Amino acid sequence: MKKFVVKMQRYWPLYLMFLPGVVYLFINSYIPMFGIQIAFRQYNAAKGVFGSPWIGLKNFEFLIRTKDAWVMVRNTLLYNIVFIILGTVAAVATAIILSEIRNKKAKQTYQTIILIPFLISMVIVSYLAFAFLSTSNGFINNTLVKVFGIKAIDWYNTPKHWPFILVIINLWKGLGYNMILYYATILGIDSTLYEAAVVDGANRWQKVLHVTLPGLKSTIIILTLMALGGIFRSDFGLFYQVPQNSGPLINVTQTIDTYVYRGLMQNNNIGMSSAAGLYQSVVGFVLVITANTIVRKIDSDSSLF
Repeated sequence: MKKFVVKMQRYWPLYLMFLPGVVYLFINSYIPMFGIQIAFRQYNAAKGVFGSPWIGLKNFEFLIRTKDAWVMVRNTLLYNIVFIILGTVAAVATAIILSEIRNKKAKQTYQTIILIPFLISMVIVSYLAFAFLSTSNGFINNTLVKVFGIKAIDWYNTPKHWPFILVIINLWKGLGYNMILYYATILGIDSTLYEAAVVDGANRWQKVLHVTLPGLKSTIIILTLMALGGIFRSDFGLFYQVPQNSGPLINVTQTIDTYVYRGLMQNNNIGMSSAAGLYQSVVGFVLVITANTIVRKIDSDSSLF
């Protein structure tokens, strides 16, 4: 107790600065957690949360027994794995290329151009996609397809194209944010390491391989862990806005997030939506803990690069 009082007296300004964040976290993250019980109730708005009857795990049955269960889990996992792998490779490569540019104005221009898509609303992105892919007056069908003499493609009724379209759009929109983080990390790498590499006769590629990539190791691990934590919380706007929620595309665009939205807004099943949300959180937590354990083991045994 005495040590606690001494610490409070010594560090009270820091604790005072820490207090607003704690209050915000408690109000926005911990108080709403009482709503978890909705996932285990047959929710009735007239009876309220506490008056609705308990039904155990029945709200979770649709995650296993419905015909859409496997489709949405498969889509959520595969899309996010591709997003993480390709997104990391593209962002790291772009950051390294940007760091090699010596012209300051050109570098600032490229940074701005790459970052702009991240700042655009997904609703606007959906209209940009429609402007390119519209069957009747889209840019691709009216220009590129005609040049090669190919028949106009009905993109919004042809599911096979959309896995590639969604991956491209996700990379285009998210590249700027991760690139900035990796680029900032590169700027923080000690320049004497590069000078030592030059003295040892290293060329540009060898400097990237033996200095830049090891310097990015911690940032790559942190961002990957954060992405794994949200792997079951896929980019809702991407999968719901961009394909315009068209019927034929459901099998290739349906993820857990879009299923939750349909369960809540179209079926008015709040219990089912809460169950799916809880499922997302638990799986995300397990993925983060598992990935963190694996990374710690690999990091203690050997170097990542």
